[in-house]
Amino acid sequence: MMQRSMALAGVLMAMAAPAHAQQAGGEEAPRRYRVAIGAQAVPSYPGADHNAVRPLFDFATARGDALFEYEAADESPNISLYDRNGFEAGIAVGLQSTRTQRRVGADLSRVGFSVEPGVFARYYLAPQLRAYGELRKGVSGHKGGVAMLALDYVQRDGDRWLLAIGPRVNLSDAKYRRAYFGVTPRDAAAAGIPTYQVGNNVVHSVGLAANGVRQLTTRWGLYGYLGYDRLTGDAARSPITQRLGSKNQFSGGLALSYTFGRGVR
Repeated sequence: MMQRSMALAGVLMAMAAPAHAQQAGGEEAPRRYRVAIGAQAVPSYPGADHNAVRPLFDFATARGDALFEYEAADESPNISLYDRNGFEAGIAVGLQSTRTQRRVGADLSRVGFSVEPGVFARYYLAPQLRAYGELRKGVSGHKGGVAMLALDYVQRDGDRWLLAIGPRVNLSDAKYRRAYFGVTPRDAAAAGIPTYQVGNNVVHSVGLAANGVRQLTTRWGLYGYLGYDRLTGDAARSPITQRLGSKNQFSGGLALSYTFGRGVR
């Protein structure tokens, strides 16, 4: 599950905010903002058997009586470029931390910090059913192609509370899977595991995610999520996963949110 970068998410979400909205009579509708800051536990690297604690950040904005838009915690920071008739699309940037020998606990090849620019799209199939997808390409680190497909059932009471849950499918190309799950002869000799060449299984994990928002007062609230992914195919059969890591990938986070702006009463 892709972790959020505090600084990048804040910048991108702020840029993605609507530039202008008006009430009847020509006056600008008041804007309100919701910022959540906390901590999350995510897999130290794809296929890890342990988690790392990282910052959790969420930013949302709305004007007038509009609701804060729902966004899942496992979505990459994004900028919306098209939003019409329930369909939204734009630019997304995923991030994946470095896989080091210390994190793996064995002498495996290092996979550097990965920046993954790409595109996203979301569409409400029904008022409470949202489909979402991303397609990204690493320009550093693993340098592979990755994609995420999600379907969320969303229940909410305005901005007072929100609960969403749904399945996830993560896909990748051979370059990505070689970086994290392939074992070269050099790695095999150094780590004491068999060599391994990845095949053609583009789906490398399936899972489930739940997201929630709860306002405690007009301004203060809680934001959190839980996620589970099960590695499949090449990723599950890799000696790195079987001997040094785990097929089961858990994540979760909790943040305190604060809502402010002229629109908050």
